[in-house]
Amino acid sequence: MDTSHWLRLPDVHAFLDRAGRFLRSRPALHTVSLTVTEGLRVRGAKVYGDEEPVFGVLERGGEVRGAYFRTPPYQLIVTPLVPEDARSLVAHLADVGDDVPGVNADSETSAAFAEAWRARTGVEPRLHERMRLYRLGELQRPEPVPDGRARVVDERDRELLARWYAEFVRDIGGGGVQDPGTWADTHIADRRITLWETPDGVPVSMAGTTAKVAGQIRVSAVYTPAELRGRGYAGAATAHVSRAALAEGADDVLLFADLANPTSNGLYQRVGYRPVTDFAVYDLSGPSPAPPRP
Repeated sequence: MDTSHWLRLPDVHAFLDRAGRFLRSRPALHTVSLTVTEGLRVRGAKVYGDEEPVFGVLERGGEVRGAYFRTPPYQLIVTPLVPEDARSLVAHLADVGDDVPGVNADSETSAAFAEAWRARTGVEPRLHERMRLYRLGELQRPEPVPDGRARVVDERDRELLARWYAEFVRDIGGGGVQDPGTWADTHIADRRITLWETPDGVPVSMAGTTAKVAGQIRVSAVYTPAELRGRGYAGAATAHVSRAALAEGADDVLLFADLANPTSNGLYQRVGYRPVTDFAVYDLSGPSPAPPRP
């Protein structure tokens, strides 16, 4: 007898109480779920917007076998599922009346979910982005190393961070962007953004890291303004924050790269990152087709 069922949970604390052990069992594959929910736990449920986040788990035989969450207006984040469980998740979300503008998961799960959503709603999914998750192997010194130094951001960098964050989101085609000033304030307080500066103190690139959760730290928000690219600044910043993550005691240092950008994928591999698996984001917010005529 199949005892599996999806269960909606009221808040991030209930979600982590129920799903925390499951998420920590595969920290690399669950990196987004771990880092985002940790941020919600620490900073409050509405750090990503005014709407309440939603959380749920798949239980089978009394154990958690899958999980999802969404911080509106962002996409649904789903842990790896077999196609049957992806279909049952679509049915569960339809039953509770959830709006799902998109899905972000490993490629097989995303594709299965998107197809099940199309079959259920008639909305045609559109592939928005394909990403590769990398894990750091042996850290390599990027060559050539540009002149300059790394520096952790502080209050004097607020305007620069806000502007670069807005440009970064625009470049990656992101939606549902956080307020750039709020993003800058949060990351200055956390001291988790590092700038690469030229010898005369001019910031030319940035790279960030998430807080350590379940032994893993993820490199994020690697950005160099377009007019400064191709000079090794991003590689230097990435190598520096990767080294800092190892010094912090991370068992795994991870990052995502857009598969449509061969330059960044090549850079990360030269620094020492190795592929783990591919992820995909589907947009599910398109208009439903008109019902057939009788």
